Amino acid sequence: MGKKQKVVVIIGPTAVGKTRLSVELAKKINGEIISGDSMQIYRGMDIGTAKVTHDEMQGVPHYLIDIKEPTDTFSVAEFQKEVRHLIEIISQKGCIPIIVGGTGLYIQSVLYDYQFSETGKDEKVRLSIEKRVEEQGIDEVYKQLQQIDPRSAEQIHPNNVRRVIRALEVYYTTGKTMTEYQQSQQHELLYDVAFIGLTMDRETLYNRINQRVDLMVENGLFDEVESLFQKGIRECQSIQAIGYKELYAYFDGRLTKQEAVETLRQNSRRYAKRQLTWFRNKMDVTWFDMTDTVFEEKLQEIFSFVAGKLEFEANM
Repeated sequence: MGKKQKVVVIIGPTAVGKTRLSVELAKKINGEIISGDSMQIYRGMDIGTAKVTHDEMQGVPHYLIDIKEPTDTFSVAEFQKEVRHLIEIISQKGCIPIIVGGTGLYIQSVLYDYQFSETGKDEKVRLSIEKRVEEQGIDEVYKQLQQIDPRSAEQIHPNNVRRVIRALEVYYTTGKTMTEYQQSQQHELLYDVAFIGLTMDRETLYNRINQRVDLMVENGLFDEVESLFQKGIRECQSIQAIGYKELYAYFDGRLTKQEAVETLRQNSRRYAKRQLTWFRNKMDVTWFDMTDTVFEEKLQEIFSFVAGKLEFEANM
């Protein structure tokens, strides 16, 4: 068996500073960046997803950004396939792949020996569930998923009909819930990975999240979302993203503008908390506190950690 490919993974909650750190680290280790965010794949959804800008990239190649239309779906299995292919390509060039993002399950699916494709697939079962959705509505079918597999239900939005159906299909075909199936998978790393987790104290992080939301609004978030709304893009996977569902409620007349902004702040803070909990429970991460630090010093500390972990020469 050959040597495992080297991969750097930078994870952490929203607004903690992953983008800047990843670009500066990439310049030091000859890295190229793969987005590990399940929503930055969508074109025209830039402000609400805090998508890296051309200037912020500083010439460092970035992948898996703007590859789908907002009406497209994108599965964990598809992400796994795309990123593993990119790791191969980047490694062959003699560069270090750096996966950066906050979508934990997506990143985990790439790094560990998870199999998705043929598990629990049965067309008759799937068609039967689809028929129930048509007859009973997705809310009733989602309640069934909550009873059968509450853990999966927590991670799947009820409007993501495809994933709700898939989770039930696995259960009715195999007798195991999606959660049980994922837990039974081998937790063997496929790569030589340096896990970097960025964190900061809760008050500082929540202040940064609130400031980021205000800046998004200032930079035209309402115009961005209204453009999607006016195109009739609804009930899509993309629109369930934080930053979009709240403003859709405003354009639907269910919230005032101020209520939509405050809900966005609140949902972003809650999401950050869930991200931290997920990463701490699922991955062997070395955490770096970004609270009240000199950025250059923290960058050097993280660089030294990566260089030691992966045993490679610096690109100074």
